[in-house]
Amino acid sequence: MTLSKRALPKRSLAERWLQGAYQGSHWLWPLRPLGVLYQWGMARRERSYLLGEKSAWKAPVPVIVVGNITLGGTGKSPLVAWLASWLTSQGWSPGIVTRGYGGKSSNYPLFVTADTDVAESGDEPLMLAQQTGLPVVADPKRARGAQALVAAGCDIILSDDGLQHLALARDIELVVVDGARGFGNGRCLPAGPLRESSSRLQRVDAVIINGDSSQPLPVGSVTTMQLAPQCWRRLADGARFSLNPLPFTLPVHAVAGIGNPERFFRTLSELGISGDWHPLADHQQYSAEALNFAETRPVIMTAKDAVKCYALAPPNSWVLDVEATLPPEFEHWLAARLSAIS
Repeated sequence: MTLSKRALPKRSLAERWLQGAYQGSHWLWPLRPLGVLYQWGMARRERSYLLGEKSAWKAPVPVIVVGNITLGGTGKSPLVAWLASWLTSQGWSPGIVTRGYGGKSSNYPLFVTADTDVAESGDEPLMLAQQTGLPVVADPKRARGAQALVAAGCDIILSDDGLQHLALARDIELVVVDGARGFGNGRCLPAGPLRESSSRLQRVDAVIINGDSSQPLPVGSVTTMQLAPQCWRRLADGARFSLNPLPFTLPVHAVAGIGNPERFFRTLSELGISGDWHPLADHQQYSAEALNFAETRPVIMTAKDAVKCYALAPPNSWVLDVEATLPPEFEHWLAARLSAIS
C-alpha cells in the first residue's frame, strides 16, 4: 500500500485541522478558550429547548435520530440503511430525512430517488435512496422534511445525522462513535473534533461503537457495530461480484472522499488489496481529470463516492459495498423501545 501524494494537496485546511484534532496536535491549544465557549453555547441551546424557550416539531409517528458528537465520518449512514431494512422487515414503512450536505436544490423538501441529480441531493441522500429504495427527503430544515415524509405515508422517520438539530423532536437517539478515533483530544470546536460535550452521551438512548474500541467512554453500556464488506460492484453497469476471487487485477488506485478515508483503506488492506491510496476531503467533488491517474489500474471507491462518479470514472472502476451488522440484543432492545412508544 502506498499513500498517494498526488491527492494530498486536494485535502482542505478543514480536513487537515480535523486530522490534528484527532491526533492531539499542540498547535490547537490556543483555541481551547473558544472550545469552552462553544461547549457552553451548545449546552445553553439544548436547555432552551428543554425549558420550552424554543419549540420543536413533534411528529405524529416515532422519530429515530442517528447522529454523532464528533466531526468526520463515524458510520451513521450505514446504520441508517441497516435500520431502514430492519424496520421494513418488522412491518414498518420508514422514511429517511437528511440535510443533504453538498447538494443544492431550488425547492425543499426534496424527495430523492435513485435517479436524482447528485448536485441537487448531495451524495449521502442519493446513496441512501439507491441502497434502501425507501422515501428519502433532503432538507436543511429537518422538521419540514419529516413533515413531508409523514404526509407521504411513512409511519416512522429515520433522521440521518441531526442529533444537534433540535427543532425536530425525537423519540430515540442513537449516537455512533468511531471505535478507532474516539473523541480525539476530547475538546469542542474549534479546539477539537467534538460538536458538543461528551457528557451528551449520558442523555442518549444508545451508544453504538463502529468497530473495536480501546478507548474508555463516559457511558456504561454500548453496542458494537461492524461494517462488513459484501461484494464488489462494477460502477459501469452495477454488476455484482463476490469478494473472492477478485474481479479485477492488482495493484489498484483507491479513492475515498469520506469523513474517515483511513477506515476504507484499512478494510481494503484486510481484503488483500494493494496499490495507491488517495485520501480526499469529505463530500469531495470529483472530475474526470482527478480520476485520470498516470498508471492505468482499476479504480476502487466507496458507495458514497460512486454516486458522484457514474459519468466520470474510467471503465475499470469498482465499488466496495459494505453493510452494517449489529448483535441480536440490539434488535431486541429496539423492538421493545418501539413497542413502548408506538
